[in-house]
Amino acid sequence: MTQLKLNGKVAFITGANSGIGAVTAKELALQGYHVFLACRDRNKADQVIQEISAESHGQAQVESLELDLANLDSVRSCAKQFLDRNLPLHLLICNAGLAGQKGMTTSGFELTFGVCHIGHFLLTDLLKEKLMDSKPARVVVVASKAHRHAKGVDFDAVLQATQSFGGLKEYAVAKLANVLFAKELGRRLYGTGVTTYAVHPGIVSTNVWRSLPNPLVKALSRWMISPEQGAKTTLYCATAPQLSAETGMYYEDCKVKTSSSVAQDIVLAEQLWMQSSKWVQI
Repeated sequence: MTQLKLNGKVAFITGANSGIGAVTAKELALQGYHVFLACRDRNKADQVIQEISAESHGQAQVESLELDLANLDSVRSCAKQFLDRNLPLHLLICNAGLAGQKGMTTSGFELTFGVCHIGHFLLTDLLKEKLMDSKPARVVVVASKAHRHAKGVDFDAVLQATQSFGGLKEYAVAKLANVLFAKELGRRLYGTGVTTYAVHPGIVSTNVWRSLPNPLVKALSRWMISPEQGAKTTLYCATAPQLSAETGMYYEDCKVKTSSSVAQDIVLAEQLWMQSSKWVQI
């Protein structure tokens, strides 16, 4: 490849050790971003870093940070490690997620909700000032079309272990929370130079589905797309210049789409924000 031009911008991606996150990290690093891969498994993250390094002939700036979104102490520690570096932050991509796993997080939330929403909610709050200082900056939240299956957020149920068979009901609620969060964050940061985007990547063939029963994975696989295809809308929302004036919207196939009516409920969005703030003690 020709000389890689570093663009002076810093990107922070959760769950970048596989799937869409790994593709997103690679693309941004090759575009010249200084990329931080915030992952639970640092060994896997370091494998991705080696691949990026090989592809860029050692020119890309890529590092890993340890982050377990199920553990709020880990979230605080990860944010502190990043902030201690005293770098700007132009791009926060809340990408990590899981589906079909059951149980509770160490911090006391239904597993999928705790990882997909609560962990990212706290992380974003801790990095918010840095994003504003680095404006223009963007926050991209990887949500899902599955948010359409959720009728609302049961604030008691999200504090209990996964109830449904296969955990897909809880997945829908967590993804609804992602869309509501991006919307409310966009509203609260309006005019600060930080814009927000919620993304449906498609049904992507990644290990996010690793805990689902096999027959269900087989059924889903007919509609699955590759991680490369899945990362397209994330990358579009992260970098497309024409989106700099848009905030709080929901995107599919690199286009604004109308989210479910529940996901547009501004009262629910604010309620989720207030409740989440209380839970993580902001």
